[in-house]
Amino acid sequence: MTNRIEVQNAAAGTSIPDKKKIIRWACEALPDNKDNAEFTIRIVDDNEMQELNRQWRGIDKSTNVLSFPAGENIIAQQLLGDIAICAPVIEKEALEQNKSLDAHWAHMVIHGVLHLLGYDHIEDNDAKIMESHEIKILNTLNFPNPYE
Repeated sequence: MTNRIEVQNAAAGTSIPDKKKIIRWACEALPDNKDNAEFTIRIVDDNEMQELNRQWRGIDKSTNVLSFPAGENIIAQQLLGDIAICAPVIEKEALEQNKSLDAHWAHMVIHGVLHLLGYDHIEDNDAKIMESHEIKILNTLNFPNPYE
């Protein structure tokens, strides 16, 4: 079986990586036993992300990435959920943090997928675990540690 990852682009702009790159980065974040995962990555603008963040987290501002895990009772655990990534925020953060756009996009895609898989960064110990996975995956893609 193969993964079914849909990439929807609902944002204007030329700094958005092509769908093949986004899917490749997302697949790198999946464990070896997840060869039939299904999820959607939606590239959004500031307004859509602000609305999603307000509706689901009660925070009335845009953010870089939000993940919406499908839950525990999905048949055969194939459907993982949805990810929203805000193109203008990614571009702004990459510039501010002096990172390449591809490196920051890859990080946010991987970060979103790890959330769908149940990783979290609320507690310090969980954050260390999640960050170490992100760093390892990014290294396999020849991207630097995003936390340095």
